[in-house]
Amino acid sequence: MRRCIEIAKNGLGQTAPNPMVGAVIVYDDRIIGEGCTSAYGGPHAEVNAIDSVKDKSPLYKSTLYVTLEPCSHYGKTPPCADLIIKHKIPKVVIGLKDPHEKVSGRGIQLLEEAGCEVTIGVLEKECREHHKRFLTFHEKKRPYIILKWAQTLDGFIAPTKEIRKENPAPFWITNEYSRQLVHKWRSEEQGILTGTNTVLEDNPKLDVRWWTGRHPIRIIIDRNQKIPMGFHVFEGISPTILFTSIKNSINKYKNIDLVNINENYNMALDMSKKLYELNIQSVFVEGGAKTIQSFINENLWDEARIFTGDIFFGDGLPAPLLEGRIIKEKQIQNDLLKILRNDQEHHL
Repeated sequence: MRRCIEIAKNGLGQTAPNPMVGAVIVYDDRIIGEGCTSAYGGPHAEVNAIDSVKDKSPLYKSTLYVTLEPCSHYGKTPPCADLIIKHKIPKVVIGLKDPHEKVSGRGIQLLEEAGCEVTIGVLEKECREHHKRFLTFHEKKRPYIILKWAQTLDGFIAPTKEIRKENPAPFWITNEYSRQLVHKWRSEEQGILTGTNTVLEDNPKLDVRWWTGRHPIRIIIDRNQKIPMGFHVFEGISPTILFTSIKNSINKYKNIDLVNINENYNMALDMSKKLYELNIQSVFVEGGAKTIQSFINENLWDEARIFTGDIFFGDGLPAPLLEGRIIKEKQIQNDLLKILRNDQEHHL
């Protein structure tokens, strides 16, 4: 099962909205096949694992290990449970039950009815951690939300407006290695979210340049549609969603989806619901302090990744405030990275 989790990580950032599953086939105490979920629309892990076995004759005496319950419904691909049954694999070991309403025990039932010996809950805790995005989406009815920011040693995330006017170029708090890591993180999530002020002040691209991988879906909060057309976020390199409070507004943007949010309603809560409806399973929030704090205030976050750079501003925009459990600390040259987990449940 540990090997299943290890190879499943090859699908990070590629499989959504499908889960990134890993599968291993064992015969006579030896791995004879393994596979992970292909990019969305491609074969699932169990299919790839079975296909990797050149000589199929030992399958009827083998055990298939898989991080998540095999699917039992037709989607982009046929049901994996049917394929396991077809090849008469007698034993299936499952990390955890699938919470998806189209599966949720049905895959296990099909296998057992066909005579398979099914074991459930092996390394369940580790499998839950691995499938945290997929599970949060289906159990809490919202995306898995990761907050990220960089702050100075004296607790600021941006300099004063006066300093910005003198030097409009972006102020880098972190070093180039930390910035490269952020691009790696972007490639791992389905969406990246930021607010109006961040776009107007920094004109970010919100893409993956210093790493390889898929650009995330760009999610921009622009309630009053203040951002001019020439900004990088409106370049068509990746799908883009614009949250606006202007009702019945005409979509003047090319390749941009306008999504209405209630002006008088809690912004973070409203957006989380809308992103769930749009089938977006994970969001990397790189907004300014106001945007990030709105998610913190509603307890709508799962992880916070906070860089502290070796720099002082003396004055400026204070960093967001949050409480969480530190799960990792790492020194990246002169930067300190802390990753916090939110242990308080929040379902929509």
